[in-house]
Amino acid sequence: MTHDLLVWFAKSYGLFYLIGMSVAVLAYVLWPANKKTFDDAAGSVLHEEDKPWR
Repeated sequence: MTHDLLVWFAKSYGLFYLIGMSVAVLAYVLWPANKKTFDDAAGSVLHEEDKPWR
């Protein structure tokens, strides 16, 4: 494999790979079955720390 071949491959298929990974992540995040998991994670940040320190 030469450097030119690797550069061509990265330019040709790298963009499609990144787009595919982005679609997969968005599908995972927006899947209705995962809503409870993300809501629990969002609420756990301030679950018991919603008061000032003493």
